Amino acid sequence: MKVLSSVLAAALVLAFVLPALPASAQQPATPAQAVQSSPSAPQAPSLPAAAAAESAATKLTISVPREMSPWSMFRSADVVVQAVMIGLAFASLMTWTIFIAKMIELSVVQQKVRSALKKISEARSLAEAQFALGSKEGTLPSLLAACMREARLSAGISSDGGIKERAASSCAEIVRAEARRVRLGMGVLATIGATSPFVGLFGTVWGIMNSFIGISRAQTTNLAVVAPGIAEALLATAIGLVAAIPAVIIYNHFARVTKGYLELVNRASGAAARLLSRDLDRTHVGGGVRAAAE
Repeated sequence: MKVLSSVLAAALVLAFVLPALPASAQQPATPAQAVQSSPSAPQAPSLPAAAAAESAATKLTISVPREMSPWSMFRSADVVVQAVMIGLAFASLMTWTIFIAKMIELSVVQQKVRSALKKISEARSLAEAQFALGSKEGTLPSLLAACMREARLSAGISSDGGIKERAASSCAEIVRAEARRVRLGMGVLATIGATSPFVGLFGTVWGIMNSFIGISRAQTTNLAVVAPGIAEALLATAIGLVAAIPAVIIYNHFARVTKGYLELVNRASGAAARLLSRDLDRTHVGGGVRAAAE
């Protein structure tokens, strides 16, 4: 009984004394708790702070993308690609200059030939036709002058066929010279339309080659690194097409307009030949009448 009472007394003492003790006195400190509670140990950063620091570092490593406007791409391109672009831009400028000049020229000469044909439509001889045209210069006055010159140089020759043949040869030379003159500039249009796409393609190939060289040096295939160089190279092909397409269209347009103008010139040559034939027939008829009267 004494032993049992002693055990009960000890249990009561523990039940009242232990809750009163501090928590640090109840359990021994673990090594992690000791390190954390030590004032000299550095505090580990919390999870949100670490994520924010990592995001800031990532933002610093990402470069700002370059402006991809045509002008900025031209300035950033290789020297060879820049030279190709400048050449194609000059070719495009030549195309539009020729277009404006030829449009004005063809409109003026077509109007002159139509007006001259209308004026000599009622003329009965070369002299009347020249008087109707006056001292104006042009294709039809040149044809009339060639026929008059041949008739004057062939005075005393009774072969009308030879006179007409020589006059027709002189008129054909005038027509060919006018065709050559009116086609000036069209060869340039044909050359620009045929070669500009290939010149632009050369600039593109050169630029892409330099882009791949840059990729091998940077040892990266990141699209943000590769795309600007390829875009600059493709700009050369785009400029080549901008120069070639209008040149081809304008060339075809002038081919049709020139063909129509040369038809007018041939009509003028035929009108001059008919007037010469009338003059020759009138001369023979007058000679026959005078011979019969004698």
